[in-house]
Formats: sequence, structure tokens, C-alpha cells
Amino acid sequence: MNNDLFYMNEALKEANKAYDKGEVPIGAVIVKNDKIISRAYNLKETKNNACKHAELIAIEKASKKLKNWRLLDCTIYVTMFPCPMCASAINQSRISKIVYGTIPKYADQQVIKSILNDKNYGNPVEIVEKVLEKDCTQLLKKFFLKKR
Repeated sequence: MNNDLFYMNEALKEANKAYDKGEVPIGAVIVKNDKIISRAYNLKETKNNACKHAELIAIEKASKKLKNWRLLDCTIYVTMFPCPMCASAINQSRISKIVYGTIPKYADQQVIKSILNDKNYGNPVEIVEKVLEKDCTQLLKKFFLKKR
């Protein structure tokens, strides 16, 4: 659990970078063998691209670093429960574990968990829930209060 706290704090640092750019503050880091191999944060607004979610950017960077689309034995730490698009990318890239912070009220957890565990596209992904949930939630609330 101590490693999960450390790496989630690193994901929160990425989320704060998104916040500073006016992006929805979601951050992600991918870890392999106790080393961060990629970091990312949302860039949808900056890049005018709906696919620039923190998870997808982190997966792309990790794949380039490892020179392999299969991110075997990797863990992704993300400040918010993934959307269906990101859950599918996590599963298909063969990431073995996801650790997330907060979960939006609108998220259909069962659908997303079924995507993460779909054996047709990858291996079942271990899910660790609500690590630093309060910190992740507060950053998102702060962002949306400022926007309204």
C-alpha cells in the first residue's frame, strides 16, 4: 500500500499540471519494476483532441519507452476511475493492474469493470480502488467550482 500511495501522489502531481493548464485535472503514471516509465495528464482542451486522456497518453509514452505495445507487468495509477475508452486501452495494452483515486458519480462501474476484465482483448486487470480518494476528489471539485 505504501507504494500505491507514493505512485498515486505522483499521479496527483500530473493532475495538478492539468489543473494549471485549465484541463480537467486527471493524472496518470505507469510503473514497471518499481520505476515510473511514463507520466501524463489530460490534454483534451490543449490539443483539441477527445483522445488526449491522461491514461492514453501515458500508455503511448510507456509503449514507446519499452518499444512494445504490450505493457506486461505494468501498473497504471490514475487519479480518476477510467472511462470506457481508457479501460479498453488499459486492458488491450496488457497492463496488469490499475490503481485509481476517485470515481465520478455518473460512472457505470460494472460496464467499465467488465471491459477491464474482458479476456477477448487482454488479460483481466487487477483493480485497486480509492487510493488517496479524498485528495483526488477535492482537486476535481476545486476545478469544477472554479469553472462555474
